[in-house]
Amino acid sequence: MTRNKYMLLIIGLIIAIIASGLVSLNLGVISISPLEVWNTITGHGTSQQELVLFRFRLPGIILAVLIGMGLAVSGAVLQSITQNELAEPGIIGINAGAGLSIVLFIFFFQQNISLESSLSIFIMPASALIGAFIAALIIYLLSWRNGISPIRLILVGIGVNAGFHAALIIFQLKMNPQDFRQVTVWLTGDIWSANWTFVYALIPWILLLIPIVIWKSRTLNVMNLTDPVASSLGTSVERERLLLLLLAVGLAGASVAAGGGIAFLGLIAPHIARKLVGPLHQFMIPVSALLGAFIVVTADILAQNLFAPTALPVGIIIALMSAPYFIYLLLKT
Repeated sequence: MTRNKYMLLIIGLIIAIIASGLVSLNLGVISISPLEVWNTITGHGTSQQELVLFRFRLPGIILAVLIGMGLAVSGAVLQSITQNELAEPGIIGINAGAGLSIVLFIFFFQQNISLESSLSIFIMPASALIGAFIAALIIYLLSWRNGISPIRLILVGIGVNAGFHAALIIFQLKMNPQDFRQVTVWLTGDIWSANWTFVYALIPWILLLIPIVIWKSRTLNVMNLTDPVASSLGTSVERERLLLLLLAVGLAGASVAAGGGIAFLGLIAPHIARKLVGPLHQFMIPVSALLGAFIVVTADILAQNLFAPTALPVGIIIALMSAPYFIYLLLKT
């Protein structure tokens, strides 16, 4: 792909995200027309319209963009370092580790700290990151046999994922019915706390880690080859794999804290990006991030309005969109 075509694709994706965001501002239980949205943005809307747009819908859209970018880039990194096109945070246990940490936080501290408080909103991403890093550490240690085999890393991750899900069920069954329902919806994938405080808690992780991943694009290109080839080109394979794994875990953990266990997004966004721009990560990573953002924003529109006034978890919509492609990849592999 030429540079001009690549830039046109990037601009097109940004326009698509903005267009989806504008549609999301219009739709909902309280419908607001495009003209009313413009009037509200320019300070001429009603107090109700300002409340709906600025307190609920706009932070929800920004969170959807951040979550989509984080999970998509995390999936792209994991696919490269494992040399497996089916790798993504939800499959190898990273999301489950973050989710279990969040559930433990809710289970033990829900009576002492309100889930909507500013303190809780900043603690929960930290809790999710701790859980994600613990999951990654367990996977890494269990996969080590005089080095890390990409295939063994995937298989161990699948096993750890199953174990964490079992632990999740145990703690869910000990919760009262209301908390059980809340956690179940959140684990399915739900932007459950669309407010500016959560945006402020998540945005530093995304804006810090994604540029680092892009900076490591050339290393990812080499890691996408076999380990012997990467070593022969002067790459310290184990050190770089560990560093890149930590970056992927950080992105996935922060995204899970805000959006729950959204599955398959980290799988399909990098795949579509490769189809569009090829395997070079300096081009594929930005496209993956924008595709992930577009998918989550679009899925959130469907989740909020498909069966209005009942809202579906956004993870269900993404799973329905992604499952056929995932099956296609399994049959192709």
